[in-house]
Amino acid sequence: MTTAEATRRTVRAYHDARFRGDVTAAAAQIGGSFRFQSPFVTSTSATGHLDGLDGLLGIVTGVDLLSELYGEAEATLVYDVHTASPAGTQRTAEHFRVGEDGISSILLIFDAAPWQALMAAAGPPR
Repeated sequence: MTTAEATRRTVRAYHDARFRGDVTAAAAQIGGSFRFQSPFVTSTSATGHLDGLDGLLGIVTGVDLLSELYGEAEATLVYDVHTASPAGTQRTAEHFRVGEDGISSILLIFDAAPWQALMAAAGPPR
């Protein structure tokens, strides 16, 4: 059984690694069966959902963690992502499910509207 403390350690290790740009350390927290969903990406890959992280981190100026809620097999983080972009500060919620072998799912929730114009201006992925 996963304890709330083990869930906290796993989720925080993932969150901290992701915002450091350490894809390897973030992916190490992902379990064998995994699903990621956000307004722009759906993935079952431990690293696929982190594609483009360098681009995002290139405009992130800070992250303020507002709330952390942990249970035995789930967690929710609420945080502000501050960016040097027209999108400005993005309030974000992230819900995690955690099993014995790591994170099994992440649901990333944010208002995608400010990002649509930025993505359109950037053009299609290469």
